[in-house]
Amino acid sequence: MLKRYLSLDVGDVRIGVAKSDLMGMVATPLEVIDRRKTKAVKRIAELCREENTKSIVVGIPKSLDGTEKRQAEKVREFIEKLNKSIEGLEFFEVDERLSTVSADKMLNETNLRGAKEKRKVVDKVAAAIILQTFLDMKK
Repeated sequence: MLKRYLSLDVGDVRIGVAKSDLMGMVATPLEVIDRRKTKAVKRIAELCREENTKSIVVGIPKSLDGTEKRQAEKVREFIEKLNKSIEGLEFFEVDERLSTVSADKMLNETNLRGAKEKRKVVDKVAAAIILQTFLDMKK
């Protein structure tokens, strides 16, 4: 069955978004939503329509010892908002412990040297890492 997933790396300021291919094998960075400039729930609803999906993978931040951080509560509150606003969503949670660190390391190996440039893409790359983790676990 062909099924596309969206992935969210939810932060206080930005939300990184990634999508999978229809085969559910490869994650690709999609965009970064600036929560100060964009109504995030509305934009995610648009993306669900554009990408024809109701399946959302969300990174849940945890400490290295596996305990959940305060940010995990905020992420779950945001999931609730999405759930109330967009009908028929299914959510999958993934431990996102090192996704942003990994994304940052990957970007250090590219030509994106400026902190500002990197900030623009690190969140969507982190979302792609979260999604790829999920897709690999499903196999």
